[in-house]
Amino acid sequence: MTGEYIAFFIFAFMSITGAVLVINLTRVIHMVLAMGLTFLGVAGLFLILNAEFLAFVQVLIYAGAITIMMALGVMMTNQHHEKQVRRRWHSFFAFVGAVTIGGTVFYGIYKTPWVCNPSGFDENNILTIGERMFTEYVVPFEIASVLLLVALIGAVLIAKREGDQ
Repeated sequence: MTGEYIAFFIFAFMSITGAVLVINLTRVIHMVLAMGLTFLGVAGLFLILNAEFLAFVQVLIYAGAITIMMALGVMMTNQHHEKQVRRRWHSFFAFVGAVTIGGTVFYGIYKTPWVCNPSGFDENNILTIGERMFTEYVVPFEIASVLLLVALIGAVLIAKREGDQ
């Protein structure tokens, strides 16, 4: 039993626990915090896989920015607490659907012939990713940044229109 093995189970437990809490909690702000726990667990799993760049992006973008943005959005909106209507067969069909999807995914994973190809990255994979992103993939990188800028401007315009009404 190595430290990496123990760390894997800790991070996997964090991810699964956060995901289950997101589904089962009733207050939206608690769900957002549980989602942050899930994001941190996934970042830890990326670290175990020696994908430091993905772990950094996971913490910076998802666990940091997205979770904080969602928490602020929840706190700034008016939360109406409505009584939930329980349907009689809802739990049964949800269980059947979850077992069906889980079984299908398990079958697909079990039957897939996994080929292990080396990635071509050396010890300093962040440097390699940066070099390839700004040499071979500079046009898609810039297109993605323009797309994000357009989405930001669109969100501001929509928010301004709703505020004027």
